Amino acid sequence: MERIYLDYNATTPILPDVYEAMAPYLTDKWGNPSSRHWAGENLQHDIEKARANIAKSLNCSSEEIFFTSSGTESSNWAIKMSVLDNHNKKNKKHIITTKVEHPATLETCKFLEKFGVSVTYLNVDQYGNLNINELENAITKDTVLISIMIANNETGVIFPFNDISKIAEKHNILFHTDAVQAYGKTAIDLRRFKPDFLSISGHKVYSPKGIGVLYVKKGVKIHPLLHGGGQEKGLRSSTENVPGIIALGKSAEIIQHDISLNCINNIEQLRDTFEDMLFENLDNISINGNRKNRLVNTTNICFKNIETAALIKALSVEGIAVSAASACAANKGSYSHVLKAMGKSKMEALSSIRVSLGKSSNKENISIAAEKIINWVRKLRKFSPEKF
Repeated sequence: MERIYLDYNATTPILPDVYEAMAPYLTDKWGNPSSRHWAGENLQHDIEKARANIAKSLNCSSEEIFFTSSGTESSNWAIKMSVLDNHNKKNKKHIITTKVEHPATLETCKFLEKFGVSVTYLNVDQYGNLNINELENAITKDTVLISIMIANNETGVIFPFNDISKIAEKHNILFHTDAVQAYGKTAIDLRRFKPDFLSISGHKVYSPKGIGVLYVKKGVKIHPLLHGGGQEKGLRSSTENVPGIIALGKSAEIIQHDISLNCINNIEQLRDTFEDMLFENLDNISINGNRKNRLVNTTNICFKNIETAALIKALSVEGIAVSAASACAANKGSYSHVLKAMGKSKMEALSSIRVSLGKSSNKENISIAAEKIINWVRKLRKFSPEKF
């Protein structure tokens, strides 16, 4: 049975080139980078080379790149410390975010609310789009931070991040963006798009889990989230995850290559072909989100009159991996807060799946996957109650 993976927004496999780059740091080059003997020597040089590769992929300075354990840590660091820094100086305690952010942002904001921070959660429309006027109207004299993702992890909808950046700059407000899903799928130029903080995660771009980055714009001050031995210029203490850092540096090289050759356009064509097959063979289906302004690899589809938990399980038995909502929401046993914010009913949300393509996707395997989805939707509809 052929296994077909269509859940790249949840995580990605480690690419052979990435594994080859990181493997020596799991065996021969296993030392602590802070050591001043043979086991640790040259490791700092290799870390800085990886940092430079990542900076190049974002068009920023190496000095602005700080390694973390994950995108979640990066977002926590930026959001919590933005409030702490400014609370001590100007007593500003208001954050603006959206109702469709990743839990790394939403749960951090909810945590801060317990300590007197007020949070405005912006709405999105039925297509997942953000209203820029609503954002600007939400700004108050106490607003210290805007934290809005570049692209949604469930629908792929891309927010107007350049406009958001300009609004934040105009009002002298810090701007953090979660770029975990966008990095590697769309070009990010930090010399043109100017957030103060940006989060990325290695396991979304074919590196291992346990490595992430926080970009901090030069001149922006931030307190450490972790205290200890003073690694990462004293801003992120903890012995460096050298294999993960090297891997992410290699992924950054591959990202630059893929974007320069427009490889992402091939993924978009495959996604559109996949959707066309479903729409040509099934009635009562719809796309959740903005079909034009979204990540090239992502589609979120509602199949009326089925329960997607049954569909996902049936497809998994046949070797097809897709998801409902995000992996984080699936772990909680809840339905998508993103689709709820878009005005979808609980039944619509529980009848929707997310399909996300990646490097192993090709015309043959997406055709097989589409055929199996079509067959299983037809079967499941025969046994589903009308309310579904």
